[in-house]
Amino acid sequence: MKTSSKSTAVCQICKKEKKLNELMPGISIPNSIVDLITQNNYKWDPEGFICFDDLNKFRSEFVHGILTEEKGTLSEFEKEVLDSIVERDILSRDVDESYETKASWGEKLSDKIAKFGGSWPFIIIFLGFILIWMIINVVILSSRSFDPYPFILLNLVLSCIAAIQAPVIMMSQNRQESKDRVRSMHDYQVNLKAEVEIRRLHDKMDHLLKQQGMRMLEIQQIQMEMMEEISKNMKK
Repeated sequence: MKTSSKSTAVCQICKKEKKLNELMPGISIPNSIVDLITQNNYKWDPEGFICFDDLNKFRSEFVHGILTEEKGTLSEFEKEVLDSIVERDILSRDVDESYETKASWGEKLSDKIAKFGGSWPFIIIFLGFILIWMIINVVILSSRSFDPYPFILLNLVLSCIAAIQAPVIMMSQNRQESKDRVRSMHDYQVNLKAEVEIRRLHDKMDHLLKQQGMRMLEIQQIQMEMMEEISKNMKK
């Protein structure tokens, strides 16, 4: 291990001298990353250090290899997951909020119309309007009604309302479908990142357990040697 001072050390990959808070001890690196480093023709010393920039580069190659092996060619969404893992960024976000900020005035209006058109207040108001229309033409203006039975003008008004309301509701439904698609892809990204991170965590745990087991064996060996020395001294 090459060190120039107590607070700095040399990265064994890029050969640059950096502060210890910018370096990771080689003994803490999982075996999967170590194998990838040695495959790239780098000399590896468990007692040395590696900077976080180089470590993130090998982490990116490792995760890219896992995803490529399982899925083949990576899509743009999967590349975003890979970048978020390397950069340690938070991938979760409020899809509805980000989608609403991009919505136009007409799209927001169609949502409001569709929301109101599918509510009980609209049904009650519409039934009240029809009843009032009929009462006016049948009872109040029975002799000089502007729309006598069978209410041809009312049918025309209702047809116009339905003709306008239907495409507006379809616009809102298409927008909702697009939002659901974005939400589904976002959930896929989050789940994929969680799966990869869990795999990395298992790899780290296996590495730590193996390292701890080796240290326990070393301690036991030292204890056995001490016991043998004590027994020899007692015999003498």
